[in-house]
Amino acid sequence: MCKFVSMNRVILGFLLIVLGQTMTAQTNAQLRDSLKLATERLAYYPDSIDLRLKKTSWNIRLEQWEYAKEDLDKVLNLKPTDVAGLYFRAFVNEKLKRYNFARLDYEHLLYLVPGNFQAQLGLALLNQKDQHLTEAFDQINQLAEAYPDSAIVYAARGGIEKERQMYELAEYDYAEAMKRDCTNIDYIINHIDLCIILRKNEKAIEELHRLEKSGIPRARLKEFYDRIKKG
Repeated sequence: MCKFVSMNRVILGFLLIVLGQTMTAQTNAQLRDSLKLATERLAYYPDSIDLRLKKTSWNIRLEQWEYAKEDLDKVLNLKPTDVAGLYFRAFVNEKLKRYNFARLDYEHLLYLVPGNFQAQLGLALLNQKDQHLTEAFDQINQLAEAYPDSAIVYAARGGIEKERQMYELAEYDYAEAMKRDCTNIDYIINHIDLCIILRKNEKAIEELHRLEKSGIPRARLKEFYDRIKKG
């Protein structure tokens, strides 16, 4: 089981929403088949932004960052104001550790669409990763004030706080995220991890039991139970 929420997965989910797609579990072979089909169609319509973005989405799922960036550069050459293109390229530039370029894309997107939630969240997480710590915290706090019902914002802030070893604050924020989205396994797993760090073992055990009742085998949670015993 993946123990900790991946904000990259959250951002990728937003990217796919922009294209009207959904995140589904697919094998690499299925992803490559989808990429092949998109590439073949694109060969007939090389100036189609929609087809190029669709191809890019498969490149990204296969973690083919350089190929994705090449196509996104072409998209933005054709249409410099394409919101999906900017959003995808910001994500890809971040994966390539081209943080300044990613920041420029997010900022350009926010210039075109002031207040865009996904771009603000992406920029806050990018600033955390790039050690622009004050900016990151200011931005995520502003998002929490603007979107008090957003589970994703609380989870993102909890992730930032956890990285900074602000465990009490992180535990609170993941608990708030769970209140708003009680079915998100990643939030629950992160909250359990923080409860164990803070020695709130009864709360951790309660949530582990809830995961088991939801169908997750106890064997997959063994590491957490072992940590509780050692603590």
